[in-house]
Amino acid sequence: QVQLVESGGGLVQAGGSLRLSCAASGRTFSRYAMVWFRQAPRKEREFVAAISRPGGNTYYADSVKDRFTISRDNAANTVYLQMNSLKPEDTAVYYCAATSSRVTSDYRRVSAMDYWGKGTLVTVSS
Repeated sequence: QVQLVESGGGLVQAGGSLRLSCAASGRTFSRYAMVWFRQAPRKEREFVAAISRPGGNTYYADSVKDRFTISRDNAANTVYLQMNSLKPEDTAVYYCAATSSRVTSDYRRVSAMDYWGKGTLVTVSS
């Protein structure tokens, strides 16, 4: 069992930065690939970024590539999402998720996640 708790959301102006954190409970954190999704009002939840279990490989949605950076600290059981050059269209609830799948295409699938956090709201004003 893994419990995930996100933090770091808030209100920021366009062009600004935020750093989200996701703290995981349990001693099996390093066994999971970690993924960030987001859900804007009246839209489906969408993939943002993922990082492999050892942390050597990262994956991004085209919409955030070159602006967002995902990283993980396995000793601290924490995954981060550094978000730079934020745009109003980045406004959403951001969710942290964990998957035991080793299939990289699964990282983009909501249904492939084993555990979810409750989310943290990011609002980008224009």
